[in-house]
Amino acid sequence: MSYRFAVFGDPIAHSKSPDIHRRFAEQLALEVVYDKLLVKEREFETEVRRFFDEGGHGLSITVPHKWAAHQIADHLSIEASSAGACNTLMSTDRGLYGHNTDGLGLLDDLDRLDWNPAGRRVLILGAGGAVAGCLGPLIDRGPDEIVIANRSIEKLDRLVGRYDRRVRGIGLSELDSQGRPFDLVINGISAGLSGSTGVELTDRIVNADGACYDLVYSSDDTPFLKMCRSFTDQRDDGLGMLLAQAARQFELWTGLYPDPFEQLIAFGRSPDSRR
Repeated sequence: MSYRFAVFGDPIAHSKSPDIHRRFAEQLALEVVYDKLLVKEREFETEVRRFFDEGGHGLSITVPHKWAAHQIADHLSIEASSAGACNTLMSTDRGLYGHNTDGLGLLDDLDRLDWNPAGRRVLILGAGGAVAGCLGPLIDRGPDEIVIANRSIEKLDRLVGRYDRRVRGIGLSELDSQGRPFDLVINGISAGLSGSTGVELTDRIVNADGACYDLVYSSDDTPFLKMCRSFTDQRDDGLGMLLAQAARQFELWTGLYPDPFEQLIAFGRSPDSRR
């Protein structure tokens, strides 16, 4: 059987998804065609329905369409409902099925790194879409507490209000007065790639044996991870998460789960590497 997949986004030229899914297909000896398509917001629903009407098997959805994908899906996974966004669509007998694999991919990568959030204090920087996609699965792992720090309190309150008392929101200015330092710090502020997170970490924020994880990835250390160097040697970026969330998509569409971390080598990393 030949599978047809694609990723829709705007912009889309930077997407690594076609290469990632091509390697998954080679790993599992499957025939896969995977395209990356520039789709404008006004054309999104029309193009989604055309793709599946013409025999497409699965869509990856990236910015700015994840909320729109959630809106047009006929039924949703628990993860997509929790996130309020979909990064994955598939046609089923019940109509369009929307899923979100971002949080599952994050947990798969934390497992690779042996950074189990269960029973730990977790700090998340930012309250945007990437964080919303990860929060539900992260809560399910049973951390002792999750604190989300964000500049916009209104946006923060909307996100925190969807969860129970294990999630608490604070302003970025309150970071240095949280009492005990955190065991795991996750950066979800995308501006961190350019160095302007607006956050100054201290040893009152990061535990000496804690870990720092950046949801974005780069060929070099991100500015956030550079900032973490003086606090911990347990640091990594979101490349493993990118690969793992794609593997979850591939499994949904084909029924076969590839080893996502085999591809770390293709990105110049070792499967057991940390930044």
